Amino acid sequence: MSEIVGNVFLVVAPSGAGKSSLVNALLERDADLLLSVSCTTRAPRSSEIEGRDYRFVSLETFNQLRDNQQLLEWAEVHGNFYATPRDSIEQAIKSGKDVLLEIDWQGARQVRKHLPSVTGVFIMPPSIDVLEQRLRARGQDSNEVIERRIKAAQSEIEHANEFEYVIINQDFSLALQQLQAIISVARLSYRAQTARHHKLFSGYGLK
Repeated sequence: MSEIVGNVFLVVAPSGAGKSSLVNALLERDADLLLSVSCTTRAPRSSEIEGRDYRFVSLETFNQLRDNQQLLEWAEVHGNFYATPRDSIEQAIKSGKDVLLEIDWQGARQVRKHLPSVTGVFIMPPSIDVLEQRLRARGQDSNEVIERRIKAAQSEIEHANEFEYVIINQDFSLALQQLQAIISVARLSYRAQTARHHKLFSGYGLK
């Protein structure tokens, strides 16, 4: 990528840890933060809107994007492909916008290969018991699915040490404040400030 002005944030969490709720609340409060829209080869559901929920592409198009190195990460899930296109992210950060990716830890590893300067945030439940309570409170999944999600969560939490920040989501309001604080601090890094205020730093003889 060429000169990066905006920041890229990776938010990772096991199912039920509250990642999506935190991300949605954050986006409502921060107009300079954009959510990356993934592309997928699966058919859209009736409630989904092109460009808002996903970018729906054919398998042929997906393969072209992958072969042309236009995907920051990709994975196959239940016979369909999902990926993070790099074009929209590149355009956003060039214009000074910050981009947030809701992603799993495997995808985060792939993104770091292309963008080593990303900021990673892992959302952790206060305990596995609380995570199970939250999953059951949803009333959406069978016992078998819940047990599978809990087992997956235990494995995913083992990768929390791959991220710069960890938020323990016990109290939603506090967790949201902490996520906002991470975004604010990242925007004050030397790299971010010199990119956004290039003329000012150049005037001081700084690069």
